Amino acid sequence: MNTTVLAVTGSSIPKDLVWDVSPYHYIPTQWVVILFIVLFSITGVVHIGEALIFRDWFLFPTVVLAICGEIIGWSGRLWSTLNIPLNTPFVMQLCATIIAPTPFLAAIFVIFGRIILRLGPQYSRLNPRMYTILFCTSDVVALILQAFGGGLASGTKESTIKSGVHIMLAGICFQLAVVSIFMLLVAEYFMRYNTDRPIRTSVYQSQDSGDSPQLNEWTANGPRGLMDRRLKLLIFGACFITLLLFIRSIYRTIELADGWNGRVIGTQVYFNVLDGTMVFLAMFTLNVLHPGFLLRPTQSFMGKA
Repeated sequence: MNTTVLAVTGSSIPKDLVWDVSPYHYIPTQWVVILFIVLFSITGVVHIGEALIFRDWFLFPTVVLAICGEIIGWSGRLWSTLNIPLNTPFVMQLCATIIAPTPFLAAIFVIFGRIILRLGPQYSRLNPRMYTILFCTSDVVALILQAFGGGLASGTKESTIKSGVHIMLAGICFQLAVVSIFMLLVAEYFMRYNTDRPIRTSVYQSQDSGDSPQLNEWTANGPRGLMDRRLKLLIFGACFITLLLFIRSIYRTIELADGWNGRVIGTQVYFNVLDGTMVFLAMFTLNVLHPGFLLRPTQSFMGKA
């Protein structure tokens, strides 16, 4: 049986049988798959180097972990190009590519919390720590749902597989809702910052204390942080990354909701562009516009010498 399966490669399947034989309903293009594995590997090596150089250790359980997940997922697709009918690599790539960007989002939540510390927490509806605590906790919940659903989806019973897909869909829908709320809060923050309209009378200010800023209560009449060129670049990069991951989440939600035999999951270009390209561009953007460089001012957080 295994010999027969291994012999069924893309070139040996008639075009009119591809939809039925391949769990993807198409044959993944091998050179595209290899290209994404190489691209994710390169950005991963660069991210590891940047995290070590700038001592941004939070990037390892977030960005680096996400990149490892992407490489695993695309490796599953590469395996599928060699063994088209096999279900194992299909489920492997499905689960990995759905789950992988989740820890990456956590890094964006942390970065925005640090940006708020720099510009002034008085404009934020949440204090900076809550961005990390609340949204990263929500991210973990989404990750657990997706991982649990992925485990069920890898089963052999049709009912179990369907339940797994539904749970994964719930996880990614929850994640989409969390990102939407996050984007609204960020938009409100920058509107208030630009118009200098503080949201509260009691906020938290960051003061230099080694590598870890300490939070101390102060009044809304405190200084307004300066948005210099480097900070503008980081804000642009973080917003661009969030938009890319938001687009990708919408696509994966539609894909899972459309079902195993839907047109969305059966169209390769959708996956390559709306998942692979979106996630890679997000990771590459963080390589170029890195918080390790752009969030290290020559002065203190609130512009004091």
